[in-house]
Amino acid sequence: MANVLVNAPKTAKKGDTIEIKALIMHPMETGFRPGTNGRIIPRNIVEDFTVTWNGREIFRMRMSPAIAANPFVSFFTVASESGTVVLRWSGDEGFVAEHRVAIAVT
Repeated sequence: MANVLVNAPKTAKKGDTIEIKALIMHPMETGFRPGTNGRIIPRNIVEDFTVTWNGREIFRMRMSPAIAANPFVSFFTVASESGTVVLRWSGDEGFVAEHRVAIAVT
């Protein structure tokens, strides 16, 4: 399982614009770099990052081999209702990481 850091507010006022920041620790091998034995290291990247709020998608990002290791993503959304924000990363070799954040909207 990957290490994930998420910074999101625990509370917000209805209609406020909030920022959500996410960092995932992942080596991100492009599939083009040779290893110490001269063989190409197999590609291993995070391909998709999706965020849902109470099951409704609010953000999606498709990544490519050009993304740096340990990708950092920051985005804004409008707080409309209390609930759970689910951040999900998926990638090569069946990689999946998920993190949940509860946000109370008043």
